[in-house]
Amino acid sequence: MMRMDKIEEKTVSESENDKKKEYLRSYRYHVRRIHRINAEIAELREMKLHPSMKPDDGMPHGSGGQGDLSGYAAELDEMIRELQRERYLRIKTYQAIARQIKHMKSRNESDVLFYRYISGLGWWEIAEKMGFSERQIFRIHGKALAHFEIPKDVSECQ
Repeated sequence: MMRMDKIEEKTVSESENDKKKEYLRSYRYHVRRIHRINAEIAELREMKLHPSMKPDDGMPHGSGGQGDLSGYAAELDEMIRELQRERYLRIKTYQAIARQIKHMKSRNESDVLFYRYISGLGWWEIAEKMGFSERQIFRIHGKALAHFEIPKDVSECQ
């Protein structure tokens, strides 16, 4: 009976840690989305500036003009609006996560969370930056997750 309680407690703790990790990763998600949208805008502009060459088969192919620009303008405008929304979400997410990380009691724990989830560093990079072994970083990370609290307004929405 006692063993079952330990297993249930560990499962609850793991699912809680998964929620915390998902929340912490949300900032990097917005950063990736911004890079992706910027790449899509650049590709759209490139395609409009340099339309593909038509095969030289000796057959008539219309006027050869660039056609109606309104569809291009509408698509570009929508992508720019999406980029602005994503930038806004990135800023709001950064502020919320950074605030929670700063409120942690242990500087080592807050540094590990910041470097991992805000800066996007790998484990070995964090270890090198902080002067610890990777194994110590994993331990600090585990403790940091246990001490990290998702804001109530966010946890109610999840």
